[in-house]
Formats: sequence, C-alpha cells, structure tokens
Amino acid sequence: MVAAIEKAIQDREHLLVQAGTGTGKSLGYLTPALLVEGPVVVSTATLALQNQLVEHDLPRLAAAVEPVLGRKPSFAVLKGRHHYLCMAKLEHVDAEAPTDTLFDDAPAPKAGQWLGEAGKLGKQVLRIRSWSEKTQTGDRDELDPGVDEAAWKSVSMPARDCVGAARCPYGQECFAEASRVRAREADIVVTNHSLLAVDMLAERHIIPPHKLLVVDEAHELADRVSSASQAELTPEAIERAGRRARTMIPPSAAESLAEAADALTVGLADIPAGRLTAGLPDALRQPVTLLESATRAGLSAIGDIKADDPDPVNKQQAKAVLDELSKTAQRLLEEDDYDVAWVEKSEFGSGRRALVVAPLSVAGTLAQALYEDRTVVAASATLTLGGRFDTVARSLGLPAPTAEASSGDGWTSLDVGSPFDYPKQGILYVAAHLPRPAASGLPDAAGEELLRLVEALGGRTLGLFSSRKAATQAAELLRAKTDLPILLQGEETLPILVRKFREEKASCLFGVMSLWQGVDVPGDSCQLVVIDRLPFPRPDEPLAAARSAAVDSAGGSGFASVSVPIAAVRLAQGVGRLIRSTGDKGVVAVLDSRLETARSYGAFLRKSLPPFWYTTRPEVAVGALTRLAKS
Repeated sequence: MVAAIEKAIQDREHLLVQAGTGTGKSLGYLTPALLVEGPVVVSTATLALQNQLVEHDLPRLAAAVEPVLGRKPSFAVLKGRHHYLCMAKLEHVDAEAPTDTLFDDAPAPKAGQWLGEAGKLGKQVLRIRSWSEKTQTGDRDELDPGVDEAAWKSVSMPARDCVGAARCPYGQECFAEASRVRAREADIVVTNHSLLAVDMLAERHIIPPHKLLVVDEAHELADRVSSASQAELTPEAIERAGRRARTMIPPSAAESLAEAADALTVGLADIPAGRLTAGLPDALRQPVTLLESATRAGLSAIGDIKADDPDPVNKQQAKAVLDELSKTAQRLLEEDDYDVAWVEKSEFGSGRRALVVAPLSVAGTLAQALYEDRTVVAASATLTLGGRFDTVARSLGLPAPTAEASSGDGWTSLDVGSPFDYPKQGILYVAAHLPRPAASGLPDAAGEELLRLVEALGGRTLGLFSSRKAATQAAELLRAKTDLPILLQGEETLPILVRKFREEKASCLFGVMSLWQGVDVPGDSCQLVVIDRLPFPRPDEPLAAARSAAVDSAGGSGFASVSVPIAAVRLAQGVGRLIRSTGDKGVVAVLDSRLETARSYGAFLRKSLPPFWYTTRPEVAVGALTRLAKS
C-alpha cells in the first residue's frame, strides 16, 4: 500500500485502496504522506477515526520518523466553523432568557417549560463563558462535560453567518480562523468528509492548498457530498429568519415571510411524506413562490455590509439566512431534472416537517471538484463490490474501467487483502430455510432462529436490524425467553451501550443502521453477528428511489444499479463487525434466505463479503456456537 501510494503521487494518478480492518491502513497512507511537499489532507467520515489519527497514530508516527527526517512532523485538525466557539456570538447571547436557537428543531414548549429550559441553557452558557477564558482552541470537543446542542448553537457561528475576520470585532482572536492558520502550517491536516464536501462546493477556498488528499472511509464520501448539496424549507426556519431580520427589512417583506411560513405549514400538513414525482403541487408552490419574493425584497433592503457597519454580525446573520432561503426557494421552483424534491415528516405526529431538495447524483460534482490539481487516494475496507472497484469508482466520479481491467483512465486500484484468516476464523451462515421476509418487523420464524443461535452461544451477540420495530421485537423476545442482559439502541446513549456490551460478556446489543459500522468490539464479547434481512434501501427513501427510477427510464435496471450496490456496502460493513483482530472467532448469521436463493444478486452480495467459511445448514452454525460457548 505504501509503495502504491508513493507511485500514485509520482505518476499523479488517483488510487483506490481496499484495506480491511487490522491492516494498519492509516499508517500505510500516513507514511508516504510525510514525504510530500506542503500539507497533506486526510479526510475521515467518523469522529472515532479522526480521534484515532490525532490522538494515537499521528503522535506515534511523528515520534518514530523524527530521527529519520531530522524534524518532528506537525499535524492539525480542521473542522467546520460551527465546531468552534464564536466570541462575537458569546458576547450577545443572553444566558437569562430563551434564544431563537433553543427550540429550533422541537415543538413549542408547554406552559411552564420556558423557565426550566431557559435556566438550563443559562447555566450551560455561563459554563461556556468560564471555559472561554481558558481554552486555547475553542473546539467544542474540548469542553468536558459537554453542553446541549441548543446551548452550543447560541455561541457558535455557521460559516454562512460569519462576516469574516476583517469585519468582526473579534477577528483577531477568532478560534475558527486560528484553526485555519494552524492547518496552513501543518504537515498533515485531518478533516472530515462534511467539510471536504463544503470545500468542494465552495470552490476549494476552505481547506489549505495541497497536492495529496487521502479520503479514508471513502465509501461514505458520495453520501456526505449529497448531504452538503441538500437544502430544505421548514416553517420554523422561515419564522426564525423573519424574527432575525424584522428590524432590517420593510414591514411588507416581514409580513410576507410570516404568510409564507403559515402557508408552508398548511401545505406540508396536506401533502403526504414522500418524493414529489410530478413537480411541486400548488399547496407547496404558492408558499415557496411567496417566500422567494419576500426574501428577494429583504435582501435588497439589507444591501451590502460595509466595514464601518455598527452591527455587522447580526446584519450578516440576517442576510445569510434570507439568502439561503431565497436560493432554496429558487431551486425548488426551477424543478431541475437533476434535482429530487420530497416532503419529509417525522414518525411522530407533531414532529418535524420539511420540503427537501437534493441532487439526483453527485458523481459529476465529484468528477469536477475532487480530483483537479491534486492526487486523491481513496481508502476503505469496502471499495470492491462483487469483487470489482468499478461501481464505487463511478459513484466517486471516476471513469469506469473497460473490459476486465481493474483500473480506469487516470486511476489505479489495489486490494491490500487482510491479515485475517477468514475461512478459519469465521462462518457465514445464511438461514436459507426461512421464508422470504415480507412484512416489516421480525417474523416469527426469524425470531425463533435468532433465539436458537443466541442460546447456543450464551449471549455475546450483536444484532443488526433493518428497522427499529424489528430490533425492539428481538429484544422483547430475548428478554422474555432468556436471562441474558439485552441492550437495545435508544434506551441509552450509543457509547454507553457499546461499553456495556464490551464489558458484560453474556450481553447482547441490538440496534439499527448506525450500529452497522463504527462499532469495534474485538475479543469474545462479540462472537455472533445477526443480520435480520438484506439492507436494501427502503422504497420510500426518496433519493434511492429517484436514482433507481432514472436508471429504469434509461433502459437499465435501477434495482441492480442502485439498490444492490447500496445493500452490498451496508452488508459488508455489518458483516465486518465480527472479526476485528487475528484472535477473533465467530459466526455471522443472515436470517434472509435471499442471500442464498436470489439468483440475480445473491452471489454478487456474497462476493462483496470477506471469504468466511460458508454454510446454509443451521446445525453447523449452532454446533460452532456451542463449541465457542464451551471454550
């Protein structure tokens, strides 16, 4: 891997590297990065990997190479502005009263709740003020214990609201600006996919110029770029914009904003959740049109923000939120063929409702913005699907290889393999005798199979479920039929659940999609991973459905081109929870017979998984688990 990256840098050719858990891939890409002139940027998808790099891998590597290089390489973390304390915001926040941010994403509080919530917010803001006098970085992650999202939003500044260091009274002591200065001076800059996506959309003005970009957990990048390219309208956001700008815009514009918020509330109540396949219905077009006109009038009234403006911060915030609403309204009204619009509603009756728009594909954006003037190394444990790199390459905006080649024009690929002996360390058991899953939830037959497997091992099971309903049913079944400690996602925070699962040897941890990746429990605490059904995207996932429909309309198979690859990546991530070290042993049990019986995609999905010893015989799986329990 080190040699391949060094060659890619020399040849200015992009590289896709698949490297499984335990290969040491972070050291594999960091080592050649130290020989590159200027900063090297490493982007990760998860906070866990970012922390691992900064707290463990980079300090060890820097100390190890200092005698060779004659100096100690430096590194820095670069996050979005909202991760850093804003002194201008802190000066203006009122710790004694509720702020606009307090109930941004929640229903209006009941009578009597204002005082309690405001008091809690006030205490947290006071603690932030005390911390602000000591912190050197202003990084939220250094505030221990942490604070609620509402409290942090009241003292942090999103990039869109920032007036810039030159016009801000606190520009000389800005924590976010200081982080960018440190990044420009460092040898290695560690950032995240979300900021990388924003940087690409902002024509690469945020992250320091660099010749080498390493994208770790690269299978997540396209989704993060989709999220960064997504926009939404909610009645609450429009109301907040009106309150924030009311002293700076004409009364008529403020009144129109309030009318747009009310009309959108009615429209979202009348239109069912889901993709808008026939354009904006009149119930939504009318409030969006009204909003576009009101925001345009408001922006015209605010005008430019000059250096001598008496209140540049509040003026910039008002202008920024109006500008964002205006652009989103225009985008929705344009109804571009390359955009997908949908209505989103929370599962709870009076919860969040939004009108959302996102790009049908980000491959073009990635092709134009990701690769220019730099070498990109994309690394992950799951970059091959069906044994090939081409599907993931296309999703990352790279041209597909021709014929049987494993690489394409301008890029090469490498599968590092794994230090694990998968056929000897693990069994992939597919319950082919079970009926094909139909209704949501956990079918009775699958529940009986789950119970049989867990009892054979005596716990030590990570259950990955396709829905919260199925996970809850599984937990209820095991609690009723066994004395094992059953941990259910949602009953406590995820870090606490994972810690208990690791420490209580007989425990079982059941949860949904966020458990399918990022959970690292090596050793005998996790020797059985159960997957209730193949993780195809749900039919009501708007983007996946729209992308599938686009392929169908072009004469292809949307299911094969969109749904199957999504399922393959998710399944590989879930299966990867079992073997985390060379001493691990266990069984992955898939309670979905289609992995064996589906001729069109079953073999493709299996080929995307580690090469476990494969069986469809339940007695073999139960026997192996029984032996593990005794050992």
